Amino acid sequence: MSLSVLGITITLVPVTLDNLEAYLKVGIKSYCENYLHLWENEDPTPYISNGFTPEVVERELLDTNALNFLVNSGDETVGILKLVKNCGIDEISDTDALKAEKIYLLKEHSGRGIGRQVLQFIEKTAKALNKKVIWLDAMQKGKPVQFYQNNGFSIKRESEVTLPHVKPEEKPMYILTKEL
Repeated sequence: MSLSVLGITITLVPVTLDNLEAYLKVGIKSYCENYLHLWENEDPTPYISNGFTPEVVERELLDTNALNFLVNSGDETVGILKLVKNCGIDEISDTDALKAEKIYLLKEHSGRGIGRQVLQFIEKTAKALNKKVIWLDAMQKGKPVQFYQNNGFSIKRESEVTLPHVKPEEKPMYILTKEL
């Protein structure tokens, strides 16, 4: 699917075994560009080993509940996206909720409207799946919370990172929701 805003066209390409390496490379790079400060000794190994190994992503590709995408601008992969189709939160059922689990863009491509286009894609996907709510986790510190709020998301409640070796002061997160 292609979307265009402000003269920038992005294409969301489903991840397959053929482009898995690009997904891993861009996912790890974008994560490290944006989130190293969360980790003791700036070592994101707990997160990378949980979400960005060939074995983990190959399992996700076999899972009909997971949707993994490359975010391309022209011929260049500028980010990645992972959605979980049936994933409730609190009182919201799996049938009613879609989770945006990973939205990562390379730093050099942020601030160009690509993130907004990715959110539009997520919303279209959720509507096509007859979802009532989209939800995601975001760090309490930093710009993403404000970005999501500017795009119609509301803070539902507080949460925190549960992986080991996250600096205690960096653990606080918010769960944000958007009603469709």
